Amino acid sequence: VENWSQGTMSKAAVKISADLLSNPLCEQDQAFLESMTALDTAMRRMDAFNQEKVNQIQKTVVDPLKKYSSVFPSLNMAVKRREQTLQDYKRLQAKVEKYEEKEKTGPVMVKLHQAKEELRPVKDDFEAKNKQLLDEMPKFYQSRIDYFQPSFEALIRAQVVYFTEMYKIFSELTDQIDQAGLTDEQRERETEAKLSELRALSIVADD
Repeated sequence: VENWSQGTMSKAAVKISADLLSNPLCEQDQAFLESMTALDTAMRRMDAFNQEKVNQIQKTVVDPLKKYSSVFPSLNMAVKRREQTLQDYKRLQAKVEKYEEKEKTGPVMVKLHQAKEELRPVKDDFEAKNKQLLDEMPKFYQSRIDYFQPSFEALIRAQVVYFTEMYKIFSELTDQIDQAGLTDEQRERETEAKLSELRALSIVADD
């Protein structure tokens, strides 16, 4: 979700910078043109690095996770088979207990014997399936760290590289468009003047 939102944001930023660069105001003000050119270049670099990060995460994190989930297909099936056998076991055990609680007449004793005979193989089957899971689950659980650690390391590296490059891009952009000697108040007035010119050109809608 994070990568998708960042990708959407970077694409939107590229579109905005391209729209600003094609604004008629750029033809009238050389300084504004240079600032918008620097902004457009920075947004395109940001988008390129973001796409590279997404590609790296897909290859080093997402794809391995998908592969891991398919490495042990028998495990999910074994859990389902155990659950089904457990339900059969409980049903037949309840049947045995029902006859055991009744008065020990001849017909009841026959039915009790039949219920116990029916229960025995189901009980053995459940215990075998349960033992198999008890053997396999710890192995599956213990393998996760060794398998996932390279993916986590790759994810961290991708994020570090991306945000390091973002810092460089925006630091360079700030140096390019920042006019030395202007106070914050002067910058604010100049920004408002540019926004007024843009509004006059109907580039953005009034509130």
